[in-house]
Formats: sequence, structure tokens, C-alpha cells
Amino acid sequence: MFKSMIPDMYVKSIYAIDFAELKRRGFKAVIVDLDNTLVESSRADATPGLIEWLDQIKQMGFKVMIVSNNNKMRVSKFAMPLHIPFIYTAKKPFSHAFRKALRILNVQKQETVVIGDQLLTDVLGGNRMGIYTILVVPVSNVEGFATRMNRRVERFVFRRLRKRGLLRWEESH
Repeated sequence: MFKSMIPDMYVKSIYAIDFAELKRRGFKAVIVDLDNTLVESSRADATPGLIEWLDQIKQMGFKVMIVSNNNKMRVSKFAMPLHIPFIYTAKKPFSHAFRKALRILNVQKQETVVIGDQLLTDVLGGNRMGIYTILVVPVSNVEGFATRMNRRVERFVFRRLRKRGLLRWEESH
């Protein structure tokens, strides 16, 4: 069970991801979480740095989609000005939204990466689909009730993984 929660990569932020390397490895699309992955859950709009990051990865040829468990108003108000397709109320880690994102982006799971800040939603959901997963450190500690509960479980999982020697990716953090 714990192995399904091990990300393929663990980095401090989206800005630390080597997209040139991902492109060399054949990846073409990015499914990315919104809250505490791209920006703080309390921030309504993209930062200038995030807009530049999105422009850079799009210029490299990556297709980008936001897949969030948050509601339509939150996700649409954020994604629409950026002209990024999105799925809201995704119910991650269930696979429906991931399948839908692959269909909309017209890519295979082997060509796609999932980027998010939570083991129990983003990583578990991506891994269950066989998609390459990248876990980032949350950009903020401000979180809703459900996320705070997930973080408690995550701490337990991290301890178990570390104890079993399954955190081989920890050095990249």
C-alpha cells in the first residue's frame, strides 16, 4: 500500500523541476494541482513568476492542465485568465479526473506527469493511473480541514516509508 504513495520525484517547488530533462524523456503534458502547488490556497490569481513559468513550459511544448479538488468558482477564476484547461471537484485520488485530463490533453499516461503537494491525492492518484508523479513542498501552511487531516496521514506514511528505507528520492529534496 505505501509504495503507491511514493512519488517518482520530490522537489522543493515547481520551479525546481527540470522540464528540459522531462522533455528528453518523452513527457509532453503536465497535470498540476492548484492549491499549495502553484500558489497559496488563499491567493486568487497567478503570481508573475508563475505566469512566466507556465509560459516557459508551454513554449517547450508541454500541454498543461489544472486538476483540483477545489470548487468550480475557485479553479475557474484562477485558470481562465491563464487560458489553461481545468478540472474542478476532481475527487483525487480517484482516477476519473486523471482519465478525463488525458483525454482532453490527447496524451498517453506515459507522456504525462502529475505535479502536486499531497501524497494522498496527487501522488496516490497519479501512481494508481501509472502516471509519473512529482511531489512538491506545499507553498503555504494555510490549509483547509480536509488537507490538515491528510497531512497527519502523510506524516505517518513518511515515517513508515523512511523506516522501511523506501525514501530513496528524499536526497533530491
